[in-house]
Amino acid sequence: MTRTLKANTDRSFEWIDLVHPTEEELNVLTGKHNLPQSAVTDCLQPEHLPKFEQFKNCNFIIVRYYDDKCTYNSDSLHTLTRKIAIFYSARYLITIHRGETSIINEIANRQLKDPMYHSTIDIICRLMKSVLQTFEKPVLKLEHDIDYYEARIFLKARIPDLLKTFYLIKRQSSVYKRTLLLSASVIEQFGSGIKKNAHLEDLKDYYTRIEVMNEEVVESIGALMNVYISISSQRTNEVMRILTVFSAFFLPLTFIVGIYGMNFEFMPELRHPYGYMAVIIAMLAITLFIFQWFKRKGWI
Repeated sequence: MTRTLKANTDRSFEWIDLVHPTEEELNVLTGKHNLPQSAVTDCLQPEHLPKFEQFKNCNFIIVRYYDDKCTYNSDSLHTLTRKIAIFYSARYLITIHRGETSIINEIANRQLKDPMYHSTIDIICRLMKSVLQTFEKPVLKLEHDIDYYEARIFLKARIPDLLKTFYLIKRQSSVYKRTLLLSASVIEQFGSGIKKNAHLEDLKDYYTRIEVMNEEVVESIGALMNVYISISSQRTNEVMRILTVFSAFFLPLTFIVGIYGMNFEFMPELRHPYGYMAVIIAMLAITLFIFQWFKRKGWI
C-alpha cells in the first residue's frame, strides 16, 4: 500500500510511505526517483541490519525498532525487532516497511504540523529518535526483572528455571546492544555531512541515554549470573560439608562394628562379661572426641 503523508505543495519535500509494498509499487517509485537497485533489493530483505549508504541522487538508511508484538521467549534480532527502510534527499522522503507501525503515523500526525520540522533531515532525526525510544520500555522491563530476581536470590527463594530466565535476559539485552551499536554507526554517518542541527543533537543525546541504560542491564545480568552460580556452588559446598561431618562421625563407628561383625571363632571380647558395654563406651568416646575436635576447628 502506498500513501502520501506529505505532498510537495509548499516546495519543501514530499513524503511517501509504503506498507508491505508490492513489486509493482517499488518499480514505480524506483523509476520516478531513480532509486539505486541495490538499495531497493536491501529494503525488501526483512533480516537486514541497520546501515547507511550514500548515493549520487539520494541517501539510504535502514533502522530497526523493537517489535512490541514479539513473543516472551524471543531472543534474536529478527524476532525482537522490525525494519524500516528510508530513502531521502532534499526533495523527497520515502519510508518502506512491511507492517503497520505507530512510529510513522505519530510523526506524520504531529511533527509535520510543527514548524520546527521543515526538512527531510529534521523528520529523519525525529524518526530515528522514535525508533530508539521503542527500546526504552523493554530495557526498563529487563532492569525491573533483574531487580526482582536479585532480591529473590539473596532471600534464597526457590524459582524454577532461574538460570534459563537469566540466559533469556542476557540474550535479549545483547540483541538490544548490538542493534544500538549498529544504530550508532548509522547516526554518525547520517550526521557527518550535516551542519549544526538541534534535532540531530537531540537524537545523539537520546542515543547516549538509551545506550547507557542497556549497558547497565548487560553488566547487571552478567554479574547476577555469576552471583547465582556462586551461591549455588556455596549451597552445594554446604551440603557436602554436612555430609562430610556425618561421614567423619560414622566412619570409625562403622569400622568398629565391622571388626566385631566378623565371624571368627577366637574373638575373646565376644565372651567378656563387659565386652558389649566397653565397645559402646569406646564408640561414645570416639564420637565425643570427634565432636570436640570439629568444634575447635570451627567446622560445626
